[in-house]
Parts: sequence; structure tokens; C-alpha cells
Amino acid sequence: MNNTRGTILLIDDDPFFLKVLTDAFTENGFTVFNANDGVEGVKVFLDKWPDAVVSDLVMPRMGGVSTCMEIGRLAGDKPPVIVLLTSMFQEAPHEHDAPEMGAKVHIPKSTRPVDIVIIVEQLLERKMYL
Repeated sequence: MNNTRGTILLIDDDPFFLKVLTDAFTENGFTVFNANDGVEGVKVFLDKWPDAVVSDLVMPRMGGVSTCMEIGRLAGDKPPVIVLLTSMFQEAPHEHDAPEMGAKVHIPKSTRPVDIVIIVEQLLERKMYL
């Protein structure tokens, strides 16, 4: 029996950041899948169908915008929670009414990993009740 709190796909080309985020989600009871770029991320998404996808914005081969849009398209009417991480702005994490750049939620990469986990937890919980 699987006692996980959910499944998370983390997509980032920075191995250190990927490890830090993986540890944060794992320590909070999530099953985590990793991908090093958008092309790999789409493949992992199709193989695992995670509850949430957290993707970096700037990556080689396929950037975060294309990755998030492709995952959203492939998911059809059962999209995962999609979060875009970026170092291009330093504002507080924010949610859009409609997806922008493939994701409804944008979080600066400077956000503490535990706070990213909390935001994803809240988004997953909200999705259950909608």
C-alpha cells in the first residue's frame, strides 16, 4: 500500500537545486520523480502522471514554458498542479487566474524549499475540493 502524500515531478537542470527540492518534498512524505530538462520532464510525466509538476523556467533543450504547456496539453482535462520556478523575478509567489507561461503559479527560485513544499501542498489540497 502506498502511504505517500502525493507524487511530484521536479524538473530542473541544476543538480544541487534538484537535490535540495527532492529532499524537501521527500522529507514531507511525497514521492518524487526527477528530470534534468523539459524533454525528459515530459517523458517522465507521461510515464508517472504525477499530482504536481514543479519546473524551472530556463533549461536546455526545452524550457519551462514549453514544458509546462506541453504537460498541460497532454494531461487534457485532468491536469496536474503546475508550478513554474524562476530566478527572473524576486516578487512573492503568485497565482494567476489563467495559466501564464504554462503555469498558474509562479514562484521565485529564491523561495525556501520548505515554503515551495507548503505552497504545493496547499495547491494539491485545494484541487481535491474543487
